[in-house]
Amino acid sequence: MATHPHPKRPRGRRAETPAAAPVRSAPARKPAKRAPGRPNVDSPDQRTRLVDAALACYVRQGIVATSLRDIAAEAGVTPALVHYYFGDAQQLRDSVIEERLLPVFQSVREPLTRVDADDLAALVAGFVSGVFRAVEAHPWWPALWVREVLSEGGALRDLLVTRIAPEFSRMIAQRFAQAQARGQLNADLDPRLLLVTLIGLTLFPAAGAPIWRQLFQADDLGMDDVRLHALALLDRGLELKP
Repeated sequence: MATHPHPKRPRGRRAETPAAAPVRSAPARKPAKRAPGRPNVDSPDQRTRLVDAALACYVRQGIVATSLRDIAAEAGVTPALVHYYFGDAQQLRDSVIEERLLPVFQSVREPLTRVDADDLAALVAGFVSGVFRAVEAHPWWPALWVREVLSEGGALRDLLVTRIAPEFSRMIAQRFAQAQARGQLNADLDPRLLLVTLIGLTLFPAAGAPIWRQLFQADDLGMDDVRLHALALLDRGLELKP
């Protein structure tokens, strides 16, 4: 029986085997991009810092003249971060009003609502002392008051007229009128102007302190001296009677 010889392999060559398919690793997932201005998860909350920076700019250069870029520079952050927290300049301004300005007014007004309606001396002393306590705690208040309320075009004038002052002003004027009707107050005074007088003896001297201290070389006079001066003038001018 004939046999077939095995085919000879070419010398020097090995039998070829199918090549294994290369193993492909999954593409690395790229980290999600943060929106411009969005802080890292572990970043500290910058909101309070931005409100304080906005207030500092408002006092120094005025509300209308202050841009978000100015506030960002004051706080040492990017304008995009300011946008992240507040959206726009109006929202930031509203936050400053709600969180910084209104609490100051409330700190003066609220204690006066608890004073006995017949005790005009306590009402006057409470207003004067309350204003100077607020000035001591918030030295920026008088300058901002003059710039943004009293000055023509001030950005806070409408806020004062429509929201802050109406009810409080009427309450003070009514108490002065009632005391005058009882013969407890100088009859030559107009009750409607007395609140204006109280402000003129408190906020104005506080706002003008750098000027009158320089004019009269009066660096030795502090706000408590101004408070006592105002109370002495009012005590004699109002001619309060028990």
